[in-house]
Amino acid sequence: MKHRPTVLGLRENRAQFTLLVIVTMTVGALVGLERTTVPLLGTEVFGLTSNLAVFSFIVAFGLTKALTNLAAGALTARFRRRQLLLAGWLVGIPVPFALAWGPSWWWIVGANVLLGVNQGLTWSMTVNMKIDLVGPARRGLATGLNEAAGYVSVGVTALLTGYLATAYGLRPAPELIGVVFVAAGLALSLLARDTAGHVALELARHPAPAETERHSFGAVFARTSWRDRSLRGASQAGLVNNLNDGLTWGVFPLLFADHGLGIAAVGLIKGLYPLLWGIGQIPAGHLADRYGRKPLIVGGMLVQAVGLLLALALLDRPLLAGIASAVALGLGTAMVYPALIAAVSDHAHPAWRANALGTYRFWRDIGYAAGALLAGLLADALGLNATVLAAAVLTAASGLLAARWLDGRPTAR
Repeated sequence: MKHRPTVLGLRENRAQFTLLVIVTMTVGALVGLERTTVPLLGTEVFGLTSNLAVFSFIVAFGLTKALTNLAAGALTARFRRRQLLLAGWLVGIPVPFALAWGPSWWWIVGANVLLGVNQGLTWSMTVNMKIDLVGPARRGLATGLNEAAGYVSVGVTALLTGYLATAYGLRPAPELIGVVFVAAGLALSLLARDTAGHVALELARHPAPAETERHSFGAVFARTSWRDRSLRGASQAGLVNNLNDGLTWGVFPLLFADHGLGIAAVGLIKGLYPLLWGIGQIPAGHLADRYGRKPLIVGGMLVQAVGLLLALALLDRPLLAGIASAVALGLGTAMVYPALIAAVSDHAHPAWRANALGTYRFWRDIGYAAGALLAGLLADALGLNATVLAAAVLTAASGLLAARWLDGRPTAR
């Protein structure tokens, strides 16, 4: 069979791109297993009384995923992206079984350590591979499609587990659908082709880094974390964005259950948020390519802050409060997510882009752990309402920092 030449572009690589989109859907579906039921498992099955103890599974997940993201960037220098993608799926195999039948809360926490490694490797590689395929011109759309696929699956699975839990109980039926996601993700990943040739082609077309431009792991970490003004702005916004996700992941099921909503209604709220987050990233990615990254990032953070305030302002009608908050949080996060990944890619040379994305995703996913810790400490000390209010203030402040630090409209490098 004649070998097809390596080319960059979304249309030119549509078959592989589409395959990777479907893989990302299975990645998101696996983490969606936990959105509705696991906080309730902590209180109703294992009898936990401390909010911090309940949210410990999110801390375990966030820390592990963040560190794996960081390692994934460095590992791309030694292993092909496809190899790391497959490794992530192998690590994820025990997760649904541990969630379904783990005899103690520590089994749930341990499952989230494995889930963090799985998500860090699989999601990092799918986004890197899509960026490799499309080249500089369509990064925003590529990342929007990638994240949309993942978070629509998170939302659908959160809805599904809510209804399964209502019909069959909190365990094991809602968790065991994860076996299908792991099997499908692993099988599809075996069909994916590595993108090393696309990276080499982009490198050949791109000016070499300046001799004074260091791109060791440590240098890229420092540059992405604080030395480069725009990369610093993107990293802090990503952290606070996922802090919101981690905080609401733990707080919202407990908050709305305390106000009389059943598991199915909580599942609707927890599913609507990532559904809108996912679907909205397709137009948001396109707008980020057309009008620049900064307006989407700053505006999205402020919309999220409004969403958190809506949850409190309408709490006397809890279902309305949950839906209104989920809509605003979903749309605000959709605006931010692809624009942040594209902004980091804009400011990173292809020679060190994987490390820059790994560093950004490290700080972004540390937000899960930070949000869960903040939620646990504040909720135990001041209550769930004060926790949501603190998150709203922090999110607005992050948006203002992004407005100060990010470039107005960076050009793709």
